[in-house]
Amino acid sequence: MTRSGERTDVLIVGGGPVGMALGLDLAYRGIGCVVADAGDGTVRHPKVSTIGPRSMELFRRWGVADAVRGAGWPADHPLDIAWVTRVGGHEVFRYRRGTAGNRPAFAHTPEPDQMCPAHWLNPVLARAVGVHPDGPLRLRTTIDRVRRADGHVDATLTDHATGTTGGIRARFLVACDGAASPIRAACGIGAPARHRTQVFRNILFRAPELKERLGDRAALVHFLMLSSTLRFPMRSLNGSDLYNLVVSADGDAGGGDALALIRAALALDTPVELLSDGAWHLTHRVADRYRAGPVFLAGDAAHTLAPAGGFGLNTGIGDAADLSWKLAATLDGWAGRHLLDTYETERRPIALASLEEANLNLQRTMRRQVPPEIHLDGPEGERARAEMAKRLESGGAQREFDAPEIHFGQRYRSPAVIEDPGVPVRRGRPDAGWRPGSEPGYRAAHAWWDATASTLDLFGRGFVLLRFAEHGGLEGSTELAGVERAFAERGVPLTVRGGGGAEVAKLYERAFVLVRPDGHVAWRGDELPGDPAAFVDTVRGERAEAVRGGP
Repeated sequence: MTRSGERTDVLIVGGGPVGMALGLDLAYRGIGCVVADAGDGTVRHPKVSTIGPRSMELFRRWGVADAVRGAGWPADHPLDIAWVTRVGGHEVFRYRRGTAGNRPAFAHTPEPDQMCPAHWLNPVLARAVGVHPDGPLRLRTTIDRVRRADGHVDATLTDHATGTTGGIRARFLVACDGAASPIRAACGIGAPARHRTQVFRNILFRAPELKERLGDRAALVHFLMLSSTLRFPMRSLNGSDLYNLVVSADGDAGGGDALALIRAALALDTPVELLSDGAWHLTHRVADRYRAGPVFLAGDAAHTLAPAGGFGLNTGIGDAADLSWKLAATLDGWAGRHLLDTYETERRPIALASLEEANLNLQRTMRRQVPPEIHLDGPEGERARAEMAKRLESGGAQREFDAPEIHFGQRYRSPAVIEDPGVPVRRGRPDAGWRPGSEPGYRAAHAWWDATASTLDLFGRGFVLLRFAEHGGLEGSTELAGVERAFAERGVPLTVRGGGGAEVAKLYERAFVLVRPDGHVAWRGDELPGDPAAFVDTVRGERAEAVRGGP
């Protein structure tokens, strides 16, 4: 059966977490979309587990953070990372992170990371987006015969549940259709491998008695130190009885029986049930381009990273947050001519940096030499394990699980960001006391604006200009009126907020800080720009070249 053509503002191909995140942000901005996914919504082998803090902040904006935290992960389960000879065997080193219920509050975010594997996360997001016909998410639906034209995309949409096929026209199409991305290939966009492709197996199993048997030796992740095959994580997926074991399958390695590999990984004789066993190829790719006319790439279609560090999903959700407000601004008529081009300019360097960071984490594990003595009982084994623990700690093994500069230190450099000439580009890893501030291009810092609201809660709908009395920011009402008028004349939404107190003012450092709809700083200064019209044109993406200082 053929259905007559329909129209939408944005067609999202792929209803995984990134596609649904994009749908949530578009809905937040009042933009219509269709999210088409070939699957039926069932996650048969959950792999994603840790939702990073920046993603949780975005979930807070979209009203789903509490649902993600309440999806099922027990508040009393340790979030520790333990390096072990075998699970339940000798423990070599433990990076203690407390539990979701007892870890201290984080200074740099109101939304710390959360364990929520895909079999919990996807249903939470699907309910929030809304499944067709009550919402834009269409399951068991494929998109093909995509044709780009000036100002729109035409495609064929097939609903396999009903057997209906019809045309759909969208102003924009966003490909969230995975690492193989047929849409990326159809657009002629390359994504060359940046490091050697490797093969792994994910072995999903239940062990209903393991957590109790481990007692205080339980951890979120057990990094095995057993062999070249078994030197990767075994991760708890629900804080109870569900586990995923990563096994190397390169060359002749990892070809053994799945149950035998599980038994080898466990030092305890405990019942196990094999649920699934699948090979996957680890590729390290970033697309050469993120845009082909009205078609954009996001998530795995734009980049695939090693899972070490958990940056992949969170990088994709960051893509959605950056692209969504720019699409909305364009559809609402106030975007500058080059705003959509800044999506690639801003996000592609983030993917490249995250790819290299994830690969460093992977190589740290791959190259780690494990002396056989660590498996011994008695004094010789204890000495070997103590020496290995020192090497793990000094070698930055815990860095894979503690990388605030990756989550919060991502700097956008584009023509829509007015750089501060007085601030050097940060290089390397920040010190232990580092927290984000208000440097242009960075995500604006979290601080408590009042008793219940974070500064992050002020941002999202449009631009926000923060004024701080401690820096003289409540002066210059005539100049401020000129800036407000320039925004209004171009239809660019702007809210001016004063207050926040001395602590927030100290953190934000300048009298005025302009924050974009995605929560990143567009500009800051102790005086308002002398040319308000040029200022607004810059931050709304009218300029093709970057500027420093201010118009």
